Amino acid sequence: MKTAETVLALARQELGIRESPAGSNQVKYNTWYYGRAVSGSAYPWCMVFVQWCFDQVGAAALLPLRTASCGALMRAAQKANLWVTQDFLPGDVVIYDFSGSGSTDHTGIVERITSTGVTAIEGNTSQAGSQSNGGEVCRKHRSRQQIVGAVRPLYETEANPMDNTPSPAHKEGVEWAVKNGILTGDSGGDLRLSEAVTRQQLCTMLKRLADLLKS
Repeated sequence: MKTAETVLALARQELGIRESPAGSNQVKYNTWYYGRAVSGSAYPWCMVFVQWCFDQVGAAALLPLRTASCGALMRAAQKANLWVTQDFLPGDVVIYDFSGSGSTDHTGIVERITSTGVTAIEGNTSQAGSQSNGGEVCRKHRSRQQIVGAVRPLYETEANPMDNTPSPAHKEGVEWAVKNGILTGDSGGDLRLSEAVTRQQLCTMLKRLADLLKS
């Protein structure tokens, strides 16, 4: 099954892998991508690392384009409606702009969400040196201000029963909210009663309540 955790589990195994010699961009991920050993400034490999991780677990088709370019993957994701700019999730392929110039500088695979941004596993970065061409696979903490957006692969998920049965303490409130159109659930009819509510979901429910009070 091709899940976010499948991709992340492999990415974690690569932590600490470095190009050799330093500064050469000569690394196994580039050898895989180009079909031969390559080196030099023309071969940065942060996106190649992401492509390699997905390919090695049989999930290459979840990315909208096979490319070594952050910008090219972003544009392909936008065209395929796989691009998000908020509410990031583990397994998203995040793209950064470190300079704030509107460029696409670097990429990684989101491992978890933090209060200030994301933690991601990234290729061709470093702990203290260059962040976009550092030559090592590292776990990095990035601020929200550095993020352009992310590719949201359509991962497979475990089949889960619908979460539509409220606890006795909340049964009356849930039934009222459903009856009055405040709580509608997803397109499959799952109310997801045990999930946290995002701010945008809260705004939608408050708007429905306001409309109900006006009627």
